[in-house]
Amino acid sequence: MRALYPGSFDPLTLGHLDLIERASSLFGEVVVAVLQNPGKTPVFSLDQRLDQISQATAHLRGITVASFDGLTVTCARQHQADLILRGLRAMSDFEYELQIAHTNRSLDSAFETIFLSTAAHYSFLSSSVVKEVARFGGRVEHMVPAVVAKDLQRFFNSAL
Repeated sequence: MRALYPGSFDPLTLGHLDLIERASSLFGEVVVAVLQNPGKTPVFSLDQRLDQISQATAHLRGITVASFDGLTVTCARQHQADLILRGLRAMSDFEYELQIAHTNRSLDSAFETIFLSTAAHYSFLSSSVVKEVARFGGRVEHMVPAVVAKDLQRFFNSAL
């Protein structure tokens, strides 16, 4: 089975990586699909995010890193995915994620959404929290892969 794990991953957190690692043991292939959203201004360019994810997942088999814009179901079709994978950190994520899952299913009934809960010790992590900590000079090595921590430090040091 091939799972599509979509997201902006700006930046990739250890919570995201936890889901990718666990999904790689559940599914034959995991496509990590990085959204290029023209309505948002990310910290990292699309190419940087693709590279960060590729480096952080290099130790895993069956991982493909790709970019997309537009609808998730269109991306799932293009990559011949069998299902869409989404992560849940807390109950507060569930309502939003369920709404997205129902929307995707209404657009293309071929795709089921499977939810994986993140490991409890990563349940506080979000890309927004990581960026906020990094922006104010806090340590993020316990929140993101090493390559991302270095890039965050470089970005926020140059922004000062």
